[in-house]
Amino acid sequence: MDEIKAGDIVARNSYSCDIYFKVVVIFAGEDGKQYARLKGLDFRLEATAPLDDLVKIEPLKISQYWHQCQLRNMEKMRDVFMRREDDRKINLGRATKNNMEDIQSFDLPGNLVHIDGDKEYLDMCMASYKQLNIECHGYHIDEEKQAERVIDILAEHRPDMLVLTGHDGLVKGAKEEDYRDIKKYHNSQHFVNAVRAARQYEKSRDDLVIFAGACQSYYEALLSAGANFASSPKRVLIHAYDPVFVMEKVAYTSIYDPIALKDVIAGTITGFDGIGGVEAPGAQPGACMYERAVYGAQ
Repeated sequence: MDEIKAGDIVARNSYSCDIYFKVVVIFAGEDGKQYARLKGLDFRLEATAPLDDLVKIEPLKISQYWHQCQLRNMEKMRDVFMRREDDRKINLGRATKNNMEDIQSFDLPGNLVHIDGDKEYLDMCMASYKQLNIECHGYHIDEEKQAERVIDILAEHRPDMLVLTGHDGLVKGAKEEDYRDIKKYHNSQHFVNAVRAARQYEKSRDDLVIFAGACQSYYEALLSAGANFASSPKRVLIHAYDPVFVMEKVAYTSIYDPIALKDVIAGTITGFDGIGGVEAPGAQPGACMYERAVYGAQ
């Protein structure tokens, strides 16, 4: 087996190679052993593992892994577009008293700022926002610097929605009784600080809908700081695309309609163990309607 180095894709033998990681850096521990700092390929997880626990993944398996990841994303995308079409018919029918023959419509979804501690994850999410027709301004900012940058970014773009995410995780050896100790998390304190800073700019949870957190983040602390949606209630791993699907539901729901929490979470990849929050209003000003005949489209 080739020597493992930074940039390699690996898995952990002690976890039955269940998740693939990229090696960020290799370093010597206090015990003299070699360790690797890892980040998940598609799960927002940071981890540290002994070098002798890692196995390097061959290119074919990496390709197959990404293929499965994209299939999950495409399945969720398909569900989104089907839901939108159903919602559009219902709303248009309600507005026209079901006399829709000469009426056409288009959407004005809410706009979004996405701040991510991982450039590769940000690029993945930005591509998905584009597919979902959501206006998004993306920023790659390390987790520990998000709090000092967020207010200026919000003032520049004045978004309806904000995502604060990146990597997180419980420190090695943490037990369930440690879940309420924010020092036992890699980046939860940074996300909490960023949420608090955002709430200095906009206090209302209705006027700025915030998603915050990553894998195993301190869910309760993030909600207490002012997030509408957060991870992770059961301290499980969340998928890189989960914030996208949360915000898609918000962006395409009318500002006059509250969003049932179960409907938001059901649209994510991870589900109820990984994502939670409070009920929030939508961020869409409303669907625009016009008569087809006006534009010669009959």
